[in-house]
Amino acid sequence: MGNNLLKGKKGIIFGALNDMSIAWKVAERCHEEGAQIVLTNAPVAMRMGEINNLAAKCNNAPVIGADATSMEDLENLVDKAMEHFGGKFDFVLHSIGMSLNVRKGKHYTDLNHDWMLKSMDISAVSFHKLMQICMKKDAINDWGSVLGLTYIAAQRVFPDYNEMAEAKSMLESIARSFGYHYGVSKKVRVNTISQSPTMTTAGSGVKGFSEFISFSENMSPLGNADAAACADYCVVMFSDLTRYVTMQNLFHDGGFSNTGVTQSVIEQFAKS
Repeated sequence: MGNNLLKGKKGIIFGALNDMSIAWKVAERCHEEGAQIVLTNAPVAMRMGEINNLAAKCNNAPVIGADATSMEDLENLVDKAMEHFGGKFDFVLHSIGMSLNVRKGKHYTDLNHDWMLKSMDISAVSFHKLMQICMKKDAINDWGSVLGLTYIAAQRVFPDYNEMAEAKSMLESIARSFGYHYGVSKKVRVNTISQSPTMTTAGSGVKGFSEFISFSENMSPLGNADAAACADYCVVMFSDLTRYVTMQNLFHDGGFSNTGVTQSVIEQFAKS
């Protein structure tokens, strides 16, 4: 049941693949809260996923394919979204991340650097490209909100997260730097949400992910935040209730990021 937190607002949501996706849950919640949305993903992801089913659930939202690394595709997406909305929009979710090195099992100390640069382009530089185009086209309303999804591996070592740690670090830096300029010029706020490990299609491709989710659950005083809870947080960040929050990396992880050790983890080691 919605509370009309986003009534009258319009936005673009990147990255919904299937109902395991955080972006999928965000789209559903935005629709429930009264927003109009446009859905987008890379053409190959759209062919693999079920995004048209999501569009049908969200008042037949338009689905516009876009390679987030392509300036031409992003310009086309923003133009078509503005045409659909009849003008500017209010929010954007960047829920994009991919590593060929992870997919192909390359160890961090033996990376294919061409693939690494591709990871950076897809997972981080695309965030800058998107906002650059939105700013030049004056596409986002004053006091709008742009969000990118990140992970604590940007600050801490998680060995099997591979070069995605660098990508997320860059993503967070772009949020701060572009957030300054977008705030000064248009009062648009830019933030990242550092989410608990979440069993999405992308996340499940990381080696040892199931075991790590169990560890994180035991290390988080409130437990792991799931995709639905993350969607709730995104809705709040898109709403007018957070108008003065910008250039922040916001941890949404049940307290994991500030916990050194928990009693349950100590007890597990004691048993072993």
